[in-house]
Amino acid sequence: MLTIEPYAARGTYDPPSFSQAVKVTGAQSILFISGQVAWTDQGGAAYPADFKAQARAVLGALKAQIETGGGTMANLVKVTTYLTDARYQAEYRDIRREYFGEKMPAATAMVVQALWHPDCLIEVEGIAVL
Repeated sequence: MLTIEPYAARGTYDPPSFSQAVKVTGAQSILFISGQVAWTDQGGAAYPADFKAQARAVLGALKAQIETGGGTMANLVKVTTYLTDARYQAEYRDIRREYFGEKMPAATAMVVQALWHPDCLIEVEGIAVL
């Protein structure tokens, strides 16, 4: 039986918005999801200069990858987020709550100079256990 258990070691801060660690037992499959960006149907960057639209498209693509693999967002155990501007953090916090709930999986976020296309503002990769 698959069990996904978020936790924080004693003596470490346990933030309300993400898990310090995630323990998985009984997994049958592991899904490694490449960085998702907001794509157009032609393979270009969607929603130029619209961070919120890009963030929702990126998390929607992440969700679609997991569901196609046979899981749900609850199966996501680790995400890494790349932002092109630290000022997007507050907006992203609210949007990711729509997809992950209050306590998201183990997570890393970083600000990078650029992504694959100059109009991409966010990229998110993940690991899910099924």
